Amino acid sequence: MPLIEQSSPHLHVAAFAFPFGSHPRPLLSLVLKLATAAPQVHFSFFNTEKSNETLFSSSKSSQLPHNFRAYSVDDGVPAGHVLSGHPLEAVEFFLKAGAESFKKGIDIALAETGTNITCFLMDGFVVFAGEIAGDLGIPWIPVWCPLSCSLSAHFYTDLIRKLYANNGVVNESQNLDQIPGLSFMKIGDLPGELISPDLDKSIFAKTLSELGQVLPRATAIVINFFEELNPAALNDDHKSKFRKVFNVGFLTISLPLSPQPPPESDSTGCLSWLNGQKPKSVAYVSFGTVVATPQTELVAMAEALEESGVPFLWSLRDNLKEALPTGFVGRTSNMGKIVPWTPQTQVLAHESVGVFVTHGGCNSVFESIACGVPMICRPFFGDHQMTGRMVEDFWGIGVTVEGGVITKKGLIKNLELVLNDEQGKKMRETVEVLKQIVTDAGGPNGSAARDFQNLLELVST
Repeated sequence: MPLIEQSSPHLHVAAFAFPFGSHPRPLLSLVLKLATAAPQVHFSFFNTEKSNETLFSSSKSSQLPHNFRAYSVDDGVPAGHVLSGHPLEAVEFFLKAGAESFKKGIDIALAETGTNITCFLMDGFVVFAGEIAGDLGIPWIPVWCPLSCSLSAHFYTDLIRKLYANNGVVNESQNLDQIPGLSFMKIGDLPGELISPDLDKSIFAKTLSELGQVLPRATAIVINFFEELNPAALNDDHKSKFRKVFNVGFLTISLPLSPQPPPESDSTGCLSWLNGQKPKSVAYVSFGTVVATPQTELVAMAEALEESGVPFLWSLRDNLKEALPTGFVGRTSNMGKIVPWTPQTQVLAHESVGVFVTHGGCNSVFESIACGVPMICRPFFGDHQMTGRMVEDFWGIGVTVEGGVITKKGLIKNLELVLNDEQGKKMRETVEVLKQIVTDAGGPNGSAARDFQNLLELVST
């Protein structure tokens, strides 16, 4: 990848994270990639302390570019306040305090570097950073971390509410026929906050409702995706709405994928266990680190896996094992393996994995596509349902669980479909085609490399 050698030593890019779920990691990956390619530009990364602790370790910190510095900002939670556990409570505190928190962080970075900020990179949900950039008179570039189809949904929030709601009641089975590139989506696939009637009661919902008006004012928008995977109408619509669109590929995945590590480096034992399984036979089960799976569904999954006889690798925190049926772990020890954490990309890239049972988080879906693995999706919140619709109805590389809830009978049916039926064979063939598409697009001469280079030039000159 070409380096920017003639960059001014007075250029300073500030990046602002949305410190929840899978959002911070793609933005950090992009910033580090830019910092490596533009060594004469300084990059400041602003995030909450708790989120930064999950992103950086002492070993990783020693490998960071010399022109990169991470700063921790206030998360907005009042001193002594104990969070209730509701996922949006911390988000609300953060958004309420966000502008002032980031301004204080900027002051610290300016004092340490002696260099004014010349450009903002920001998670697309951090809309207030655009206002700060406007006050400073500098370019600002939002980074959209979820699937790009969800960007369109937020862009057309007002139209969706006008066309598809009747006195506050929506028909969830109605297709989004008037939204470019989303005609196969249904109202029920949209994030709940997007059609919420209680906008004044939630800062987060209000923020989401403003995205369609705020983001098109930006200098450009960066999308954590490959344009080749989108409907053509969606790509055309994005290009008509934004000044510049940079589809830079899957930011958390390096393509082509690295070879499998040697057995001695497999601390979890996952890869060694997979080595003993037949090709395309294993069901890999993981719902990420944020989702709270209902106990009834944990039991249903366990019963389905045991009765189906499908070999399985299950990423499940130790404290959740006690929710499994009595004796399940012992009875299935010869056919399955349960671990609290897995090296997910390496697992999905293993030839033994035949299906990924997932919540449909964007990073997990990206990894599954890059590794050529079909999916069984159980959406939980946010844009998970839209992602599941893409997986099943647009790409044809998986299924969404019937009724949106995992049952023993339903999961057995899904496993049989994907692993053994003719339809599953077609899914495997299709996902291999998509894998090759993203491998080519992510290569040195691909579309993602081109868009990254254009972004690099924008922030470095």
